[in-house]
Amino acid sequence: MAEKEKLRIDKYLWAIRIFKTRTLASDACKAGRVKLDNQNIKPSHEVKVGETYQISKGIDRKVLKVTGLLESRADAKTVINFYQDITPVEQTQAFKSMFHAPLLTRDRGTGRPTKRDRREIDELKDDFFEKGSN
Repeated sequence: MAEKEKLRIDKYLWAIRIFKTRTLASDACKAGRVKLDNQNIKPSHEVKVGETYQISKGIDRKVLKVTGLLESRADAKTVINFYQDITPVEQTQAFKSMFHAPLLTRDRGTGRPTKRDRREIDELKDDFFEKGSN
């Protein structure tokens, strides 16, 4: 793949497949969702090898370290060589476990839960969150 000395951040994020289009990458930079050392950067910011960027995409947060410059979009296997994902493991596990709470459903037509049912439901929820936080 072609390597270059100067490369814009929006083009780099598009090339390494963080964003689907270069326009989305540019819009994310303008909206302050791409940061370098906790400072917002413009889409025209010049990427340098060794820099670390914090990227927010929806509810997903990533911390990426640049290991190489990629000018054009490439396949996913090749792209892995041009950045290093250094997102803290605790942050990703906490994020994933937050959405794995038990889904409690009641059969249709059974009516409202009784006081006894409510206590059992609350006990199940408390047990789950105590085990999940350890």
